[in-house]
Amino acid sequence: EEEQQQKEEQQEGLIEFYSSYQELFQFFCSNTTIHGAIRLVCSKKNKMKTAFWSVLFFLTFGLMYWQFGIIYRDYFSYPVNLNLNLNSDRLTFPAVTLCTLNPYRYSAIRKQLDKLDQITQQTLLDLYDYNMSLPQSDWSTVSTQRRSSRSLLHHVQRHPLRRQKRDNLVNLPENSPSVDKNDWKIGFVLCNENNDCFHQAYSSGVDAVREWYSFHYINILAQMPDAKALDESDFENFIYSCRFNEATCDKANYTHFHHPLYGNCYTFNDNSSSLWTSSMPGISNGLSLVVRTEQNDFIPLLSTVTGARVMVHDQNEPAFMDDGGFNVRPGIETSISMRKEMTERLGGSYSDCTEDGSDVPVQNLYSSRYTEQVCIRSCFQLNMVERCGCAYYFYPLPDGAEYCDYTKHTAWGYCYYKLLAEFKGDVLGCFHKCRKPCKMTQYQLSAGYSRWPSAVSEDWVFHVLSQQNKYNITSKRNGVAKVNIFFEEWNYKTNGESPAFTVVTLLSQLGNQWSLWFGSSVLSVMELAELVLDFIVITFILAFRRFRSRQKLSPPGPPPTSQDNAAFQDEAPALSAPHRFTVEAVVTTLPSYNSLEPRGPSRDGEVGHE
Repeated sequence: EEEQQQKEEQQEGLIEFYSSYQELFQFFCSNTTIHGAIRLVCSKKNKMKTAFWSVLFFLTFGLMYWQFGIIYRDYFSYPVNLNLNLNSDRLTFPAVTLCTLNPYRYSAIRKQLDKLDQITQQTLLDLYDYNMSLPQSDWSTVSTQRRSSRSLLHHVQRHPLRRQKRDNLVNLPENSPSVDKNDWKIGFVLCNENNDCFHQAYSSGVDAVREWYSFHYINILAQMPDAKALDESDFENFIYSCRFNEATCDKANYTHFHHPLYGNCYTFNDNSSSLWTSSMPGISNGLSLVVRTEQNDFIPLLSTVTGARVMVHDQNEPAFMDDGGFNVRPGIETSISMRKEMTERLGGSYSDCTEDGSDVPVQNLYSSRYTEQVCIRSCFQLNMVERCGCAYYFYPLPDGAEYCDYTKHTAWGYCYYKLLAEFKGDVLGCFHKCRKPCKMTQYQLSAGYSRWPSAVSEDWVFHVLSQQNKYNITSKRNGVAKVNIFFEEWNYKTNGESPAFTVVTLLSQLGNQWSLWFGSSVLSVMELAELVLDFIVITFILAFRRFRSRQKLSPPGPPPTSQDNAAFQDEAPALSAPHRFTVEAVVTTLPSYNSLEPRGPSRDGEVGHE
């Protein structure tokens, strides 16, 4: 039996494993293609060399995986490459918005504005000893005048324009000789329902007067039940000439809207069925406008400049004149050259940009596509409605809300300026919530200026304008301005992003590091994986064998007593050949075949004979 068992062990099996960890490690080091592993076996007779190569091998292994960690860190940081492309093609002309730069005295609110001017005149007289001249008023109904005057005066008195000492001079009396006029701050008082007030102060008196007047002006506009009452477009009296690509513009090429501070605004080439396309770069192939800049029947307390305001923006984007617009000087020809620039960002894990704003937790209140400025203004307006109970007049009106008006919302001014301070400090989180769009189009502008019309040509130019446009010349130098907007060149730049680390790049970097430290290939990696797998299998087999051996040494039965243990210890030397003992026990205890027959005297004799 022992010889047969040895022959079976010598036969080769389909799947064989090593009998010990040492045998596994020796076979791996002797046959692997990883450099340096053979030194761990061939130098085993020299313990110093074995220790040196062991330390060097595992140190190299650690350095390689340290480099692996750096590579994986760079990969999961999702870096990008910036791709700059120059494209040359016919360009779609952008939308151009032009505003009068001064709000108009609309007939629907003329009486209230005249009364506000009277109150402002008295305020400037008290604060600065300045008697402001007022335009002549023509009120048709005296009773309406008195009712509106009493109502407006009541609310203006609740928010008066006052002087306030600077912080370092608060404890000094007003008639102190050390207090100068420059030591005062100008502002107005705003209170809530609990009479909790604060002073909205400004270091400049001009800014304080404009802001105070604008606050009451917004309340007057908000009282209008229909915003269409302010839609008094007078295109011919503002824009004297309009040409694009040597062709005359008409009413189908522009849309009109009213801005509370910039007055009548006109947007050219704004999302119409046929957008303008520039066939050639240059001034003659762009938009050319001659506009009126003379201020008649305007509101001087809201705007202290003269001219016009222009802004270039993409279609389906609102014109935020405060952000991207700039002023056009009267008596000057302003030539604005444009360069188109497109930006395409990678979304997902590479950046926090949004495709269309649908994943931004802010409702878009504008009837346009998503932009960062659209989101920020919508966020402020929604917080305004939630906190103050009404909407700010400068921004679109949410569903179910109404514009703020101190005849209905007495404390909205206090709430607005408190909310505005939180908004600028990003307490509301609008700048964090509103993300950049993944695709956006911008126009890089550069402007040049020249006098227009020139001194030798101004006579005939103004004469033609007076005949054609019925222009009443009162101030030649400040009456008109010219604007040219055109593409500087056909080329436009596209800024794109591409992943800097792809899966192929990752595998290439890992392979480079593996080859650097061990000079091996992918098959060497498979050998290492095989080593780990064999190590796990051998560990399982050895654990299983130990478990079986413990079961054989402790058979099931009643627990032995102390006497049994002592007897077992005494008989232990005699049990050196347990298989022989078992065979003898079987032979002596088994009965014979004849013992199965009935016993009797005859059978006993036969047994004795045998």
